[in-house]
Amino acid sequence: MLAEINPVLLKELRQRFRSGKTVWLLALYLLVIGAFILGFMYLNWRNSPGMFQPNRSREFFMLLSTTQLFLLAFVTPGLTAGVISGEREKQTLNVLLTTRLTPWQIIWSKLASSSAFMVLLIFAALPLYSIIFLYGGIAPEQVLGIFGFYLVTMYLFSCIGIVCSTFFKRTGASTITAYGLAFALSAGTGFLAAFLYEIDHFRRLEEWTTAIWSPGFIPYTVEFLQDINPVFVLMKILGQSGIPTDVSFGIHYWTVPYWGIYTAFYLVAGTLLLYRSSRMLHPHKNMKSWQNRPGL
Repeated sequence: MLAEINPVLLKELRQRFRSGKTVWLLALYLLVIGAFILGFMYLNWRNSPGMFQPNRSREFFMLLSTTQLFLLAFVTPGLTAGVISGEREKQTLNVLLTTRLTPWQIIWSKLASSSAFMVLLIFAALPLYSIIFLYGGIAPEQVLGIFGFYLVTMYLFSCIGIVCSTFFKRTGASTITAYGLAFALSAGTGFLAAFLYEIDHFRRLEEWTTAIWSPGFIPYTVEFLQDINPVFVLMKILGQSGIPTDVSFGIHYWTVPYWGIYTAFYLVAGTLLLYRSSRMLHPHKNMKSWQNRPGL
C-alpha cells in the first residue's frame, strides 16, 4: 500500500534505514550526548563525593537539551542538503520527473524520509532524559515541550536544506548554503536582537537624562527576533529569560505567547520553502531554463 501511494518515499526509507551509515550516525549521536551527560555527572560527583545532588538535575536537563539542539542544527541541514542535488549529480532527476509523481510529492517524499531519521535521533535520546526523573525537579510538561520544540525546529531546518538542494546543482554548494542559513537563523537573529535592544536602550537613556523620558516598551522587532530564535526559545522553555531587560526602561506588550509565534513562523516558513522547491523542480520550468541556455 505504501509503495502504491509513494514509491519514492518507500525507496528512500529503505535506503536510509538499511544503510550501515545510519547505524553509525545514530551511535555517534548518542555517544556525543551521553559523553556530555556522563562528564557532567562525574564533575558533580567529584565535587560532592558519593552522591549526585538532586538540585543539579535542572542543570542536567538544560545541558542535555542544549546539546541536543546544537547536534540537531548540525545534522539536519546536512541530511537534506543533498536530496535533490544528489539526484541531479547521479543524472536520475530527469527520470524521477517522468514518473506520475508530482514535484510536490517528490519534495515531500524527500522531506519525510529525512525527517523520519531525525525523529529517530530525537526519540533515541529519550532514555537519557529518564535519568532526570530519578532526581526530580523537572515537570513532564517541560520534556514534552522540548520534544515539540525539536520537531518544529527540525522541520524548518530540513526545509532549508531541501530548498538549497533544489536551487544549487552541486551538493557541496547546497550544504554550505544550508548551514549558513541555519547559522543565520540560530545566531544571526540573536545578535541582531541584542544589537537592536542596545540601540533602543541607549536611546531611552538619553531621553531620560533630558527629562523627557516616558515609559515605553521593548521594540516589537526585538521581541519577534527573540521569539523566532531557537536558542532564546529553548531558554524560555527551560525557564530562563532571553535578553535581560530592565523594567525601568522597557515593558513587554507582546501579548502572543512565544511558543505560538515560534511554531507559526517555522511551520509557515518551512511550507513556503517547500512550495518554492516544488516550483523550481517543475518539469516545464526546467525545460524552459534548459532551452534558454546560451549555445543551445
